[in-house]
Amino acid sequence: MVMDSEKAITVARHLLKHRESEQPRLARIAAYMRGQHDSVYVPNGAKAEYRWLIERAKVKILPLVVTVVSQNMYVDGYRPKGSDNNAEPWKVWQANRLDARQHGVHRAALTYGASYVVVMPGKPVPVITPYSPRRLTALYADPVNDEWPIYAIEDRVENTGNGKRRVVRIYDDEARYTLVGKLDGSSLEMDGKDAVMRHDLGVCPVVRFINTDDLDGDGVLGEVEPLIDAQDQLNMTTFNLLMAQQYAAFRQRWVTGMAPPVDDAGNPIEPFRSRVDGLFVAEDADTKFGEFGQTDLKGYLDSREATIRHISTLSQVPPYHLLGQMVNLSAEALAAARDGLDRKIDERESLFGEGWEQALRLAGLAAGNKEAWEDTAAQVVWRDTSARSLAQTVDALGKLVTMLGVPPQELWERVPGVTQTDVERWKKAAEQGDAMNRLDGIIEKQMDASTQSQQIAPVPDVAA
Repeated sequence: MVMDSEKAITVARHLLKHRESEQPRLARIAAYMRGQHDSVYVPNGAKAEYRWLIERAKVKILPLVVTVVSQNMYVDGYRPKGSDNNAEPWKVWQANRLDARQHGVHRAALTYGASYVVVMPGKPVPVITPYSPRRLTALYADPVNDEWPIYAIEDRVENTGNGKRRVVRIYDDEARYTLVGKLDGSSLEMDGKDAVMRHDLGVCPVVRFINTDDLDGDGVLGEVEPLIDAQDQLNMTTFNLLMAQQYAAFRQRWVTGMAPPVDDAGNPIEPFRSRVDGLFVAEDADTKFGEFGQTDLKGYLDSREATIRHISTLSQVPPYHLLGQMVNLSAEALAAARDGLDRKIDERESLFGEGWEQALRLAGLAAGNKEAWEDTAAQVVWRDTSARSLAQTVDALGKLVTMLGVPPQELWERVPGVTQTDVERWKKAAEQGDAMNRLDGIIEKQMDASTQSQQIAPVPDVAA
């Protein structure tokens, strides 16, 4: 049953209150992704130079951890069981530009632990809209085992000709409800005639993508939050390195046995100006000159590298991605270094793949294709991004064809860098080539038959 205005406002306020509990955590993660980290210790009375070094002691490594995983995940197709062609809902995928927009869904899930897409009926195809958990929250009766939420709420700020207003949308299994009000949420009301949009899908049209599968119901965990302490440690080490560079990384000279000269006002002034062609001279025979040794920065640099390697271990991202060090790695060594990352990507593809399959089934239902909705065997196809050389891969695939008799067309998708569009074009070209070969064969047979008939024809008797 579609909610009336009073119930919709009540549900909206309840869901907004539920959202408030998770927003501080999400805001902190977003701040660290933007490089707005917690500051190192600042003593009272710190000089401007001290604070200037603090601002430059931030090493923004967390976005790279998310990027390395996200760049290895690319949905390339959606196939029914036993078919090499994409299912009908793939047209909805293409129409919604999800070849590009899928990466936002993956990045948000990797960053915060969860992300969402909303599927609504539309013309000419259903509309699939990605959302960050900072903009949309779904409420499940059982957050561990339920496939569809009870409610979902979208909260955003919209610019109008008279300023800004708050727009709140509620989704349930019957309709979408749009409410508007002030930015502080003190007043919410239904948004006129466009307040209710029925979808009649029978389920709340929101699909959740999770980074980890939590059976305890304690909440999802992204890639960033477990690394925040290590990021702070890296910033602290970098700050100490900059302090040493600024104040102690060069040799400082000293002099004893000499009173410093003073200016006309009686203030002491620096007696010497250091320069390449300069010479320090003192009139007093008891005056002594010397210098302090500079601070060795190697310890700070080693400490920074150790912290980055620790982040690499926790995130399963190979160290060469974070350190930029890659010296004469063989194909076998590169594969071994990527092993943890590959296993992690396999797990994320399994989790995100279920979300995309759920979304595409729902898109089929929204398009009126009940068969696509009931097809629970269809699966998304992920592009192979493993670090293997093209020559080695093609050689291995060739051996599968010649030694095991695998049809070549079945292996085209395994060639690195080949897209589903490439495979479909190759198949069409192969089919046309086969048709031409068959036609050539038919013509050759007819020509051979004609030649043979002429050769065996009886020779007419001229004398007769």
